[in-house]
Amino acid sequence: MPKAIWNDEVIAESDDTVIVEGNTYFPRTSVRDDVLVPSETHTVCPWKGKASYYSLSAAGQTAQDAAWYYPDPKPDASAVRDRVAFRRDVRVEA
Repeated sequence: MPKAIWNDEVIAESDDTVIVEGNTYFPRTSVRDDVLVPSETHTVCPWKGKASYYSLSAAGQTAQDAAWYYPDPKPDASAVRDRVAFRRDVRVEA
C-alpha cells in the first residue's frame, strides 16, 4: 500500500492513489489531519487549475507548502479532485 513518509512518520497511506506528472496523489481522507497546516499559498497550473497548499508540522519540524491540492480542478484533471500530493522531501513508498 502506498505511503507518504515525512520525518520518519507515515503521514498518508492508501491503496487508492493517482499518479499525475510523476506525483502521487493520496485521497485527502487518507492524510493525517494532525500534520496539515493550511497555507495562504496558491499557484496555477494551465491544465489542472488553481492549487492550494498545506504546510506540514510535527515533532517541532515544519515543511512550508509541502503538500498541494486542487479544490476545484479543471475537467481534464478531475482525477486529482479531493486528493493531496507532496513535495519531494516527503518520501512516497509503494
